[in-house]
Amino acid sequence: MNIAQEKIRTVTLFSNFLNHHQLPFCNEMCKLLGNGFHFVATEPIPQERLDMGYQDMSVLYPFSLNTYSSEEAYQRALQLGYESDVAIIGSAPISFVKKRLKENKLTFYYSERIFREGKQRAFYPRMIVKLLRNHHRFFNKELYMLCSSAYTASDFHFVRVYRNKTFKWGYFPEIKEQNIDKLFQKKRQNLVPKMVWVGRLLDLKHPDDALEVASGLKVEGIPFSLDIIGTGPLQSKLFNLIEAYGLSKEVRLLGSMSPDEVRKHMEEADIFLFTSDFREGWGAVLNEAMNSGCTVIASHAIGSVPFLLEHRKNGFIYRNGDVGHLFGFVHEALRDQDLRKCLGSRAYATVWETWNARVASQRLITLSEALIEGKSTVFTDGPCSRAESHSHRYEH
Repeated sequence: MNIAQEKIRTVTLFSNFLNHHQLPFCNEMCKLLGNGFHFVATEPIPQERLDMGYQDMSVLYPFSLNTYSSEEAYQRALQLGYESDVAIIGSAPISFVKKRLKENKLTFYYSERIFREGKQRAFYPRMIVKLLRNHHRFFNKELYMLCSSAYTASDFHFVRVYRNKTFKWGYFPEIKEQNIDKLFQKKRQNLVPKMVWVGRLLDLKHPDDALEVASGLKVEGIPFSLDIIGTGPLQSKLFNLIEAYGLSKEVRLLGSMSPDEVRKHMEEADIFLFTSDFREGWGAVLNEAMNSGCTVIASHAIGSVPFLLEHRKNGFIYRNGDVGHLFGFVHEALRDQDLRKCLGSRAYATVWETWNARVASQRLITLSEALIEGKSTVFTDGPCSRAESHSHRYEH
């Protein structure tokens, strides 16, 4: 056990409910701290998610404390909020950590960006009240921000909070150990290069951009296939575009499927298209596609992209909304199998070696120890390194 683990014995994470993107981090924290780690769920999982096949994970794990289950559980959560060595709070009421903040005990907020619709929202009355209640009033306390988007720091710096107190964070879905050679052998079995797009079929995710690219590839006579996984309001529009562009042989709309089935498709795919705009918070499908050895081609607007991707080193980053720019990188990747293997291998290495729950949990404890002792973090990149304000401009 290292020095940090000897000194940090109790950590409590507060959120609305436990989900499969948080579970790996929670399990790693349990490995480090045993019974000293708790996850506090402050509300039941929505019925809509249960209807979609999600599990109520908050009732499945002994480290999870559900405040809505009883008054005793609620009071225990308040106690943990005050007594834990470190508290982390996400989508949960500030009341659980208010007492510890007043006494200047180390606390982390974690947040995606707050101005997805534009920074003019900073002047909305409800936003002003929220910022004052949860952030400004504690500006001089030991309260720091774990940024679950590359754009979180700039959003909060815009309203003059968390200056020099922002750190890179994110979501840490399950990362599988892969035999990279066998993974690419599987991909080479595709009769034509396979592309995949995954997500809810929403305006902010722009699945129609993937079809625009597919149409251009067909016009140029470049062989490919494209699977679109997900459901949502744009489904009828996509059906119509497939018909209009004559893409019924090249493109499949596969609907929703389990996380394991999604991973299977990613592991077979050569290219992963990620086309969301600035309204995308993090985008955990990026972690999963990189873990699957895909050549990722992603919009620069997505919260996870500036943290996880380096342009032309472990993927391609295109200018948000510029379908021609996206098409150029897809065209290049489809033409060069060796390039795809190079980028996909490096993408896998990024999440296997650095951007994962194991590394994040260890670094969080080390960072917490450093902050308690009045020191700066020792990390220069990856989870728990400094998160600086990130421009909306495309800079590649």
